[in-house]
Amino acid sequence: MERTSREERRQGPSLVRGKMVPPTTYDERLLDRRGSSEWLHMDPWRVLRIQAEFVEGFGQLADLPRAVTVFGSARTPVDDPDYELGERLGKTLARAGYAVITGGGPGCMEAANKGAREAGGISVGLGIELPFEQKLNDYVDLGIEFRYFFVRKTMFVKYSEAFVVLPGGFGTLDELFEALTLVQTRKITKFPVVLMGTEYWGGLMDWINGTLLATGKISADDPKLIHVTDDPDEAVRHIVAGHQEAAQLAAEASAQAAAEADVQAAAERGGA
Repeated sequence: MERTSREERRQGPSLVRGKMVPPTTYDERLLDRRGSSEWLHMDPWRVLRIQAEFVEGFGQLADLPRAVTVFGSARTPVDDPDYELGERLGKTLARAGYAVITGGGPGCMEAANKGAREAGGISVGLGIELPFEQKLNDYVDLGIEFRYFFVRKTMFVKYSEAFVVLPGGFGTLDELFEALTLVQTRKITKFPVVLMGTEYWGGLMDWINGTLLATGKISADDPKLIHVTDDPDEAVRHIVAGHQEAAQLAAEASAQAAAEADVQAAAERGGA
């Protein structure tokens, strides 16, 4: 199929248009095992590109203040109630002092970015190269385009203190369950996860409680990792309370460690 001059795609920091748009993305080529084995011998070079993408992300986001990542469908129209909910959520987070990070796309992501900007907050978009065009929305103040999903996911987790999930599809579910897995396995601790939309997420929560928990596939405390609400203010209160609890636990652990060190030092002096 001949490419038209109107087609364009972001490739990391680069923009290509028309005939310069390749037929596949970097992710597709990385994962493709078909065809010539010559691709296999190029994997060591891909590592350098992946490393560069990590360095770029770390460098751009290192000075970001405390932030919350908002996920949700890119297909949500502007006149949908979920879009309005996303706007209110972005505003509420910004007014509470949080930067708002999204995938940078349209729909619910755009709504959260818009709300954050209108409330005077920091609006961040972490985009991804896709086979179909999806540019960063107009409400992103700090935007980064990634080639690889796994690099982008790392940035979402590393620079966020919580995830808030608006109604969405496969991509949203992927991000939700990755976060839950990281919390469940204690790769990250005291990381609030909030689902916005009790009606939308009700079926999922019924399945988690009625199938996963009932058949022993998860522990009794695992469903408690998820907080479900329709109220942006409640979502932010839950996030703030989680962070306060985490800070208190950290202070108690530090005090206990210091006390144990003092006891050990006293015992060593007595033994001497």
